[in-house]
Amino acid sequence: MEHITLLLAIVVVTALVFDFTNGFHDTANAMATTISTGAMKPKTAVAMSAVLNLIGAFLSVEVAKTISGGIVNEDGIRTEVIFAALVGAILWNLLTWLLGLPSSSSHALFGGLIGAAVMSAGWSSINGGTVVTKVLLPAIAAPLVAGIAAMLATRLTYRINRNVTDPHQLKSTAKGYRAGQIASAGLVSLAHGTNDAQKTMGIITLALVTSGVLAPGSNPPMWVIVSAGVAIALGTYLGGWRIIRTMGKGLTDLQPPQGFAAQTSAATVILASSHLGFSLSTTQSCSGAVMGSGLGRKGGVVRWSTATRMFVAWGLTLPAAGLVGAGAEFLTKQGPWGIAVTAVILVGGSFAIWLASRRQPVDHTNVNDTAGDEPQGVVTTAIAAVQPPPIGVPASEPELISSIPAPASAPDDPARPPAKV
Repeated sequence: MEHITLLLAIVVVTALVFDFTNGFHDTANAMATTISTGAMKPKTAVAMSAVLNLIGAFLSVEVAKTISGGIVNEDGIRTEVIFAALVGAILWNLLTWLLGLPSSSSHALFGGLIGAAVMSAGWSSINGGTVVTKVLLPAIAAPLVAGIAAMLATRLTYRINRNVTDPHQLKSTAKGYRAGQIASAGLVSLAHGTNDAQKTMGIITLALVTSGVLAPGSNPPMWVIVSAGVAIALGTYLGGWRIIRTMGKGLTDLQPPQGFAAQTSAATVILASSHLGFSLSTTQSCSGAVMGSGLGRKGGVVRWSTATRMFVAWGLTLPAAGLVGAGAEFLTKQGPWGIAVTAVILVGGSFAIWLASRRQPVDHTNVNDTAGDEPQGVVTTAIAAVQPPPIGVPASEPELISSIPAPASAPDDPARPPAKV
């Protein structure tokens, strides 16, 4: 610890700030469906998720080792590069949070790191094979695998219970699914801590290696594991309510069986990838599972307008964070004044985004509101247009009044008896 310089201390603090933003940005992964279906109250849900995120941070270091010694070559990478990478990742996380888009915090971090490393030492500083096999391929496969698994699980769930008609059995089944949803949400939270907290551990470990504090290939020290776990837990407890609203209500309308199927599928994919050392995007896995569960229920729909915005954000995350990271690294290369300017840009940009978020605040009191929030999209609108009106709605409701008035009989209508003179 005596070898830690002022710059390294700034990098460590900035990395923990990124971990904090990762926590509130990705809370929706675990708790959006649980909150939207009413299985748990919003504040209780994020509190449980925070505790399990903290526990998950201690379960493995495989992903941290992938980041600290896999994506970039440690030789020739300066500590300033890591600071620039974190600036790109934090600003992209905050921007997508403001827009309510569940983009990948992982890819924001990787993009910032790749962009800063290329600006500093050229393309030779990037391990292309590791990026392809442990970042890009999982990014494509994760939402597909989780989505297909959730769709099949949802269909199986409804098929098993299709003959249940007794009111008491239906009530017991609903309670069972809500309990299962809480358990699966806890599993996703644990998986999130296992996977995402390690990314910050890996970044801090990489900074310690580049500064000569640790030898190349070292595991994260215990103080790094503890601080990363606490930071992501605090961010999770804060609650990324904007993204929770999008995933819980904006993509599809979920029922408890769908929420249970989506979360179980996503947790399985995330835990398996953590065990294999794949730095998976938990956001993409959970979003894919939510869409799969929406398609798995008969009559369920996905709001493709929202999904399209989300896909665009996914595609932009790596290059956008990379460009910001490269720009930040260009400044830090100029010396102390460049590092100071970069820090000012980070603080000023973060404050401006926070001010913008206050115009239309979203918190635990209105997270499940949907009126005027997300457009339904063409598919949902078309299906809603052909659905029969709900049973028991009086015919005097405005939306059920015929919009085509009956034609009035003309005075000289031949079907009308002639008037007596």
